[in-house]
Amino acid sequence: MPAILEGGNLMSEDEFFLFCQTNIDDALDFERDSNGNVIIMSPSGSFTDNFTSNILIHFGSWLRNTKIPGKVFGSSAGFTLPDSSVRSPDISWIRLDRWDSLPGDDKEKFAHVCPDFVIEVRSKSDSVKYLKNKMQEYLQNGCEMGWLIDRFNQKIYVYQPGQPVIEHHHFDFQLSGAPLFPGYEINLHEIENS
Repeated sequence: MPAILEGGNLMSEDEFFLFCQTNIDDALDFERDSNGNVIIMSPSGSFTDNFTSNILIHFGSWLRNTKIPGKVFGSSAGFTLPDSSVRSPDISWIRLDRWDSLPGDDKEKFAHVCPDFVIEVRSKSDSVKYLKNKMQEYLQNGCEMGWLIDRFNQKIYVYQPGQPVIEHHHFDFQLSGAPLFPGYEINLHEIENS
């Protein structure tokens, strides 16, 4: 479970960005909840990061081949959501028209936009409950679809606004990106074992 430094709004947006940029210990990542509390994220284990990277490569390659207009991001990108929280999904995607509408200087910081699609991959230090709450937060801020992947219990949770969460209890099937990404499929069992 990530550590939370409570205190709420002790730093402005610019101060929080500078705090993250001047982090001496590159092994830590930071997020901020809607109350301004700073969340200290430990790095993921090597296997989990490799698994996440392989998903990112698969998804990014598919996007490039299909020429769906949008921008894909890894876990280092931070976004300021409408509720003022700052989150860094493991993988995210934003429609090109929404990205292009942002001011250039905003893109160089924690852009004020909620991704249209997010993937969170559970690390050993993450609780499923914490990640489920985070997925609901994305939906409440405008996300169109999200996947929570629990590699340790071989479960996938698919989130869409106004829909019940769909649970898959194994990885060995073709997970569909529809309706947001018609034709996109990924087999996480194959990704995990590649």
